[in-house]
Amino acid sequence: MSGFHDVVFPSRLAFGASGGPERHIEIVRLASGLEQRNARWARSRRRYTISTGIKSLADLHNLLSFFEERGGPLNAFRFFDPVDHQSVAPGETVTPTDRAIGTGDGVATAFQLALGDNRPVTKPVAETVRVAVDGIELSNPAEFSADALTGVVTLASAPDPGAAVTAGFRFHVPVRFDNAQLAVTQTSFEAGEIPDIQLVEVFE
Repeated sequence: MSGFHDVVFPSRLAFGASGGPERHIEIVRLASGLEQRNARWARSRRRYTISTGIKSLADLHNLLSFFEERGGPLNAFRFFDPVDHQSVAPGETVTPTDRAIGTGDGVATAFQLALGDNRPVTKPVAETVRVAVDGIELSNPAEFSADALTGVVTLASAPDPGAAVTAGFRFHVPVRFDNAQLAVTQTSFEAGEIPDIQLVEVFE
């Protein structure tokens, strides 16, 4: 049965990865020359391609072990996207007012981290999550907690009706292998490469 393993793809082997958001848009070209475009997915999905380049056999062994431990495409895991990994642009400082995640109603205490209406963040780096209510930062863990496996922030007390709940955070993209096989090419006596590793984002 498929699941999620709370481990990060080895950064040493991810260097040089290419990829990003993918949208599924159906485009119908009419006889008049006009186009009719329909979004088949509610939100984008990330895809990544990794070519290890020439690595030591020990590095490749570690990658094959990681693949086997995940059951190939069976189980998802964390991936660090160097361009898209926090609530602000790379190089900027995360603040507790980066993103709106909800509005108080006097009852609700749980709020989903998100980068917008159509992109929930389900795999935050928990210790980086900062939360504010009406611009006043809350303390962690006394006033809130963040679930690293769901991205749900739970406040110790419900915000007043109309209060803006915001958050800043770093996160990983949940992905799985899109390969059923990893093919190793030995390039020298003590080195080799895996030229085509495909990762695809999973929605949970």
